[in-house]
Amino acid sequence: MIGARMPIPLVGSYCMSALKKKLFKHLDQSVYCRLGISPVHGIGVFAIRAIPKGAHPLQTMSQPKDVKFTRKEIAELPKSVRQQINIFCYHHKDEVRVSTMGLNTMDMAFYLNHSKSPNLRMKKSGDFEALRPIKTGEELMMDYDHSFGEKHVF
Repeated sequence: MIGARMPIPLVGSYCMSALKKKLFKHLDQSVYCRLGISPVHGIGVFAIRAIPKGAHPLQTMSQPKDVKFTRKEIAELPKSVRQQINIFCYHHKDEVRVSTMGLNTMDMAFYLNHSKSPNLRMKKSGDFEALRPIKTGEELMMDYDHSFGEKHVF
């Protein structure tokens, strides 16, 4: 029947839209982290609940893409914006990758600190994977050298 409405699934004792149901499931099953002051460096990412080995603790509901810019193109931007790009965007040779989210919305992954004994790794797909069980309150750390294929000196 044209114009007929599909029934809204019941969750608990009330109706919930498909989007709301999807978001509720994400909040219930996929939110593991918060930002906090790191004893290692500046701001870090911390577990708000136990994270099982193999889990993707920074999974989002949307999948932003990266846009490639040359360093020459970036050089035309205001200095303050270039500074943010230098801190929060991925650089490789003459290429700078900026998320389609822009810089007014930040991915928590930008705040992952470096460790040579990481509990998290970045896969080739860009997804993150817990290398071992991570306890509530523990800081999530990744090995920048391994993930980005270049040596980092701090």
